[in-house]
Amino acid sequence: MGPVMNEREHRRQRWAARGALAAAAWAAVLPLVQGGVRGLLLLAAGLAGLAVTVAALWWVLSRRGPARAAAALLAAATPAAVIALFVQVHLLWVIGLSGALWAVAVWSGRYALRSTGLRPARVKEYRTPPPKHPFLLLNPRSGGGKVEKFALREKAERLGARVVLLDPERQQDVAALARQAVAEGADLLGVAGGDGTQALVAAVAAEHGLPFLVISAGTRNHFAMDLGLDRDDPSTCLDALTDGVELRVDLGFCDDRPFVNNASFGVYGAVVQSPGYRDDKVGTALEVLPELLSRERGPRLTARVGGTTVAEPQAVLVSNNPYRVGDPFGFGRRERLNSGKLGVLAVRVDSAVEAAGLVLDPQPAGLAVLTAHEVVIEADEPSLEVGLDGEALTLTAPVRCRIERRVLRVRVPRTRPGVPELPPRLDWRRLRKLAAAVGRTAAPSRPGRHRTAPSRERPREE
Repeated sequence: MGPVMNEREHRRQRWAARGALAAAAWAAVLPLVQGGVRGLLLLAAGLAGLAVTVAALWWVLSRRGPARAAAALLAAATPAAVIALFVQVHLLWVIGLSGALWAVAVWSGRYALRSTGLRPARVKEYRTPPPKHPFLLLNPRSGGGKVEKFALREKAERLGARVVLLDPERQQDVAALARQAVAEGADLLGVAGGDGTQALVAAVAAEHGLPFLVISAGTRNHFAMDLGLDRDDPSTCLDALTDGVELRVDLGFCDDRPFVNNASFGVYGAVVQSPGYRDDKVGTALEVLPELLSRERGPRLTARVGGTTVAEPQAVLVSNNPYRVGDPFGFGRRERLNSGKLGVLAVRVDSAVEAAGLVLDPQPAGLAVLTAHEVVIEADEPSLEVGLDGEALTLTAPVRCRIERRVLRVRVPRTRPGVPELPPRLDWRRLRKLAAAVGRTAAPSRPGRHRTAPSRERPREE
């Protein structure tokens, strides 16, 4: 029965690849077949309209006053004009059908590639004894009051944890509180708060080789999301105190400051410094962006990423493991947290034409996507404004970013939502090979791969 099922899978895979290629071909030629030269001209008009819209949005961000208002009007009017043009020549249905065919091509192609079995490796889990003296820091203001809403303090204390509720009226050194708890015998450190607070306590846990508990009580909880934790009910994270496993993940550093997600330099690093950013993010960004994008304010940056130098980017994002880019289905997610590599996104856009190129050009010159074990950010000023896991900091230039591989032991509930499997990237060359295959799948085999049960031993480097 096994070989028969395998052959059926291979047949479905081949036909899915063929369907993806056929749908993509029809999506491309349908405007030409239906409209002829007119269809080709209208397609060019549509692309030009997209370019004008993106350029107008750039002017909205980089201008003020009447120029910004005119750009906003242009950004709204251009798509409407393109749609009206297609309606007038009775070809709007062609564009709609072409878009539907592209959707079918993408879905079918992803199905075919997902069937190859080439999936990212899962993080290994380690079975370790529950902590005897857990110590938790809870921020009552985090996430709009999730600590009180989900009764996190009461549940944690029932499970045997020592809980310290942070005082929202004064600044407290959470790293010092964590170190004091370690000195008093804590064998697990945990935090209910934003990612910036998580990073500070995580560094103390890593320094002492203790497990770290993430409680998803922040606003966005990006770190919790990439760990596969429940972001809707942070109280479920506390289940790890009695029934949990450990993961070994990386920890990033800007000089000596830790981060679990990313460090932002340039535009975003400057925007988060503004006093009104927390209360009005959009209004604050629109107020300061014109000077930042035109380089009238802020230092000129140089990013040294391994052996590559990126000159004068307006924005640099250094992440603890690379983010997935170029794919709207997985954008902003990290496939791994233990690769031992920093991800780097650097953007340089000095004109509306370059802004349009970011969208229309498959490999835009203004976008650098890199990975490295170390990144150095230099500036022509003595200090750099940095957004570190969303927290505003000012560091002395140059800033050295590095990553410590699998240094953090994160304790998570054994039963948790998990990280959703991201759809595979579309690879048209592989799809052509799959479509042409007459026997077994064109995907390379991985002999000897099998799922292993979580180790019962103390975590160690793999």
